Amino acid sequence: MAAPSNESQDYVGFDTITQQMERKFLKRGFNLNIILVGESGMGKSTLVNSIFASHLVDSMGRRTAQEVIRKTTEITPVTQTLDENGVRVRLTVIDTPGFGDQCNNERCWDPVIRYIKDQHAAYLERELKPQRDRVINDTRVHACLYFLNPGSRGLRPLDVEVLKRLTEVTNVIPVIAKSDSMTVEERTVFKRHVKEEMSFHRIAVYPYPSEEDDEEDRMLNSSIKDLVPFAVVGSEEIIDVNGTPVRGRRHGWGVINIFDETHSDFVHLRNFLLRTHLSDLIEVTSQRHYEQFRTSQLRQIKEIRAQQAAAAAAGGSMPGHQMQPAAAQVPTGPLPQQPMAQV
Repeated sequence: MAAPSNESQDYVGFDTITQQMERKFLKRGFNLNIILVGESGMGKSTLVNSIFASHLVDSMGRRTAQEVIRKTTEITPVTQTLDENGVRVRLTVIDTPGFGDQCNNERCWDPVIRYIKDQHAAYLERELKPQRDRVINDTRVHACLYFLNPGSRGLRPLDVEVLKRLTEVTNVIPVIAKSDSMTVEERTVFKRHVKEEMSFHRIAVYPYPSEEDDEEDRMLNSSIKDLVPFAVVGSEEIIDVNGTPVRGRRHGWGVINIFDETHSDFVHLRNFLLRTHLSDLIEVTSQRHYEQFRTSQLRQIKEIRAQQAAAAAAGGSMPGHQMQPAAAQVPTGPLPQQPMAQV
């Protein structure tokens, strides 16, 4: 065998770590969990099907005006495994049909917040096992598409309340549903009103500024902030326009092509979700939202144990608390939850 050249002897090879990581990543795949929040009939399912160019979710909204409005918020997760050029994603879409449809919408956001926190709690429980899995199945919500009604002309009091609470637990991306029901001028005014109201109420939606951002990141995030809320149109229908098939919606005055950037922000939203910020969505969920939840829960556990130890040292038990044996101190059931009013 020929002796290696001086150049190959000087080459160390640690720069191949990215290739090693890529091979492992391709084998393992990744999880992406998106929750859809909005009124019935806002095209939530159609939009997510359009984004992934697949029929993933059946519509759960009202199909006719005569259909009875659901009286409770139903949480419906649907999981599909998608493969694109050897990259495998386990996609879970969590639908919340009929959100905010009721006459009395008091605390209608509770089931959504509870679902998101439950996924954090489940992940924490798996983390705290004495012998945990090498790869923990990640069901934490990475993004929330919040659908604004184009007929409201801005944020309703309900939108303000829900957005404040959602932004504390997940990455919220506001979209104007069925924006083809508005003129270009109306859409511009709607966006301006929403931006002003979010600024006034200090509602911080994704993406967030980071100290790690370089100039390119800041410019990209600034361009995205200019588009928020995304004015979107979704469609699974293929329409023939002068011999060219396009995915869009047919109106009496013409056809909306969802891929035409002059018609809607659909392409910008898809690129933002999947082509530029997908990894960051997952990372921010882990390092920001889940970490806040984890810190809060572990602090509560520590306080409970300290109270139990103090009660045991005093020779009694805590009022309203049953002492646990030492082996049961590592939680195996549901972790203590914060009261919903503190969310």
